[in-house]
Amino acid sequence: MSYEFLRLIWWALLGILLIGFSALDGFDFGTMILLPFVARSDIERRVAINTVGPVWEGNQVWFILGGGAIFAAWPALYAASFSGFYLAMILVLGALILRPVGIKFRSKLEEPVWRRSWDWILFVSGVVPSLVFGVAIGNLFEGVPFTFDADLRMQSTITLVSLLNPFALAVGLTSLAMIVLHGACWLNLKTTGAIRARAYAAIPAAGIAFAVMFALIGFWVAQLSGAHLIVPMARDAPSNPLMKTVAVVRGAWLMNFANMPILWAAPIVALAGAGFAILFRSRPGYAFIGSALVPLGAIGTAGLSLFPFLLPSSSNPNASLTVWDASSSKLTLEIMLGAVAIFLPIVLAYTAWVYRVFKGPVKPEHIVAESKTSY
Repeated sequence: MSYEFLRLIWWALLGILLIGFSALDGFDFGTMILLPFVARSDIERRVAINTVGPVWEGNQVWFILGGGAIFAAWPALYAASFSGFYLAMILVLGALILRPVGIKFRSKLEEPVWRRSWDWILFVSGVVPSLVFGVAIGNLFEGVPFTFDADLRMQSTITLVSLLNPFALAVGLTSLAMIVLHGACWLNLKTTGAIRARAYAAIPAAGIAFAVMFALIGFWVAQLSGAHLIVPMARDAPSNPLMKTVAVVRGAWLMNFANMPILWAAPIVALAGAGFAILFRSRPGYAFIGSALVPLGAIGTAGLSLFPFLLPSSSNPNASLTVWDASSSKLTLEIMLGAVAIFLPIVLAYTAWVYRVFKGPVKPEHIVAESKTSY
């Protein structure tokens, strides 16, 4: 394979891993966000938690795979993003640590105060990653303030406050609505009775909120003055982000869609998925498929808009990291692609097997019958 084609494959794989994480771990986050609202009694909250109890660890594998893929295939992106977004990453990791602790320990004691406290901790563990990941994507469209010196050492002025700008927060809220929709569809599928009724009622609100904000973000992106446009460059040269010229042009993030109208399928899938989830919420399986299409379309829209940029720079656009100048060597990409060809099917196979084993709704009588072993 050519170096150019390998880079394209790894860009696509990165997108697949991010979509897999959002679609699978997303309903875990959504369930935690909805926990204090759709489940009113202690037994109802245990039912909601046990819908994700057997699968959340496997779902989080996609997050680990995504981080590993960035480290191996896009080392410059890994170094720049994990350094520049350090405090934001700490917030996410803190939330991801609280979630398993809450799931494991919430029901160990019967005191109401103990359990209510963990319920709200679990709520926070769902809100923070959903919001922060959206904020991070929003900052990609505006560009983040970093550059490289002559020795390719990154120099950054990124702060947590600078990341929380109005546009990024709007994208974060859109991400939050998407995750809530997915969680509501999951609870609609995996529960019965009052919990399912409340989740059923939450689907239209979350779906409409996502669709409206997603459309508004699209109009906002068209007006951003910091959109980047790359001057033609060698796509098979060794990685060096300083060996290119980048222009800043209003509306450039929509140029890929203008050049290839078929790419509009991505935002259409996101909006159609939300509409499908709302219309078919009385058929939970179809509604869940619809909500799973939302992250596919939303993340696909972001990736296709930014392509070939991975991490645009606002302080020195020429230092922006792109698909063509931020990857590992050709040999590394080839070796890692072989590893993916072996292990990704295994991950998909055991994931499918786990969901098959734990199919069907979780009912209160299940929790009562196995109170000591259930979460």
